[in-house]
Amino acid sequence: MQENIQDRIQDEIQDKAPDRIPRMKELIAILSEAAKAYYQESREIMSNFEYDKLYDELLDLEAETGVVLAGSPTQRVGYEILSELPKEAHPSPMLSLDKTKDVGALQEWLGQQEGVLSWKLDGLTVVLTYENGKLVKAVTRGNGEVGEVITPNARVFENIPLQISFKGRLVLRGEAVIRYSDFEKMNAEIEDVDAKYKNPRNLCSGSVRQLNSEVTANRHVNCIIFALVQAEGGEFAVSGSGASQPEEASGRAAVPRPEEASGSAAVERSEEAPAGAAAPDESRITRTLPGSVSRRFAWLKEQGFEVVEHMQVTAGTLPDAVAHFAHAITDYDIPSDGLVLTYEDVAYGESLGRTAKFPRSSIAFKWADEIAETTLSYIEWSPSRTGLINPVAVFAPVELEGTTVSRASVHNISIMEGLELGAGDRITVYKANMIIPQIADNLTRSGVRDIPKICPVCGGETQIRAENDVKSLYCTNPDCQAKKIKSFTLFVSRDALNIDGLSEMTLEKFIGAGFIHEYADIFHLDRHRDEIVEMEGFGQKSYDNLIQAAERASHTTLVRLVYGLGVAGIGLANAKVLCRKFRYDFEKMRRAAAEELQEADGIGGVLADGWCRYFASEKNNAIVDRLLAELDIEKAPEDEGADAGSLPLAGKTFVITGAVEHFANRKELQELIEAKGGKATGSVTAKTTYLINNDVNSTSSKNKKARELGIPILSEEDFLKLLDGDGGI
Repeated sequence: MQENIQDRIQDEIQDKAPDRIPRMKELIAILSEAAKAYYQESREIMSNFEYDKLYDELLDLEAETGVVLAGSPTQRVGYEILSELPKEAHPSPMLSLDKTKDVGALQEWLGQQEGVLSWKLDGLTVVLTYENGKLVKAVTRGNGEVGEVITPNARVFENIPLQISFKGRLVLRGEAVIRYSDFEKMNAEIEDVDAKYKNPRNLCSGSVRQLNSEVTANRHVNCIIFALVQAEGGEFAVSGSGASQPEEASGRAAVPRPEEASGSAAVERSEEAPAGAAAPDESRITRTLPGSVSRRFAWLKEQGFEVVEHMQVTAGTLPDAVAHFAHAITDYDIPSDGLVLTYEDVAYGESLGRTAKFPRSSIAFKWADEIAETTLSYIEWSPSRTGLINPVAVFAPVELEGTTVSRASVHNISIMEGLELGAGDRITVYKANMIIPQIADNLTRSGVRDIPKICPVCGGETQIRAENDVKSLYCTNPDCQAKKIKSFTLFVSRDALNIDGLSEMTLEKFIGAGFIHEYADIFHLDRHRDEIVEMEGFGQKSYDNLIQAAERASHTTLVRLVYGLGVAGIGLANAKVLCRKFRYDFEKMRRAAAEELQEADGIGGVLADGWCRYFASEKNNAIVDRLLAELDIEKAPEDEGADAGSLPLAGKTFVITGAVEHFANRKELQELIEAKGGKATGSVTAKTTYLINNDVNSTSSKNKKARELGIPILSEEDFLKLLDGDGGI
């Protein structure tokens, strides 16, 4: 009987929406995969614009049919988390926000109430808990119900106070972010184009969830507070006997009268006595949490937190406020994907409750992207050194957000198929977050065609591979010139062999002419003197300079060699770590098992497996052997070959700032510190041993942070005395 009822209900659903149910299933699958990639794997397989469009389509279909299928992303928040970090359930679900792109809808939502308009930051949400004035716990948002405990990492966020004056229990929500300026500096230090970080949000997510907090400290992570969840005890404790305790959870407390509320916390008198009665005894005065969002932000700033930039608004002032933020985003240094409007009156907002998915106290505003229509000229296929061939849409130039745009990455074949993208199609384009060109829609949808069967660089066979259900194109030729060019560009870069005169363009010419097949060939370019001298842009002088540069580069260090080989994930810092771990014994290093490699600080399973795969290849080993025959590798200084624990700076962490006098540059000083067993990081944290700054009395932010944490500030002279063992520090 039950089965018949269920069948009848299903038949009615199918009769009502025969074409809609399959589309809903399709949308759920697409959106779920995108959410999994975004929340669980810190990568993006579609733009926010595309996700929102499909999400809204699913919402409309659910409203039209009255059907919500199992697994619908409209009914859950985020995805299950996967990591080795400890997990912890949130006391109450962390919900998403309802959203709109219409300023009029914002005004209607706010009505006669006052509101607070702030940035919607694009990073990783974390929950911070302070007790007795100290940070005791930090948990990521995770899937909204269960997050990852990242307390050691939060303690090295650049702007998080480790101790505050408030001694009660304080729970905050904030967004961990990496500023564009810091992101660009980090990318500028990476010479290999393929190794550069894709965007601040993904880098931040990976940085916050590191198992090694030192990595987090070096990534310049900040946490911007956007909500006060709970504050109890401390200065909000009841004074005197007989008064009730402050309410728990989400900081609910009586809303102060406007005339009584001022500054960081309002003083509220007991309201038991009738109007006109004598003022109650002072012992019955209680201090309550501010009842307005803006006053809570003011109080948090007094505690030392950086709060999200915000403005108080009414329905009448909202359009101008939105326009202000829209103008400011072009120069805003923190990633943002919209705005958040919250009721100023906390108690009013909380009284509205929540839906299954959204709180009713806040709403998100997404930018109404400037969209332009144009014609897709063709798809350009761009190979990389990893073999991935990236599709790039090239279209008739259009003006967007004040600049001319003619290209946009399509990311992979799955996205192309979703857009049914073909040359000659009429497409609409926009700038995601007003910055990154993206395709919004394909108006004509002629269909994907002309996926190259051969690599546009080497002519080798291509292959479509599906990883995590995302289809991408790869070149299968291990000798592809594109792979070689990128690999050789890294090999000759400043931090590797440092060969002047071998630009990427020159390498492309030499590889194309057959002069260079592997690394060792770079040191035999004299065999091709006549051809090189006759090449466009070359001559005898350029040739001589190049040969001399190669000769100089043949005298190198093991760290430079290891980095220059381009083993996946082994950057300069990891190359140094490995060399120290294996005491500069390269043979032992390349024969090491994954377990032994992972004993090195910062080398995890993925990096260790990549290293082992590289040296499991007979071909790679033969290439490295021929290269070694061309090199004169410096012996490690005595200190470098010693047991790391016996070195004079072992266990000490330094931060260097300001101009240096006794060294060519700060990098040279950093290398000396590392050679003596110490570590050099970029940010002052509780784990910093010394800050080196010749201007000891400077009021710079690093000096100020060091003083707050009780960290000694050394001049170079002080440092050198410390190194000699007579510093008395």
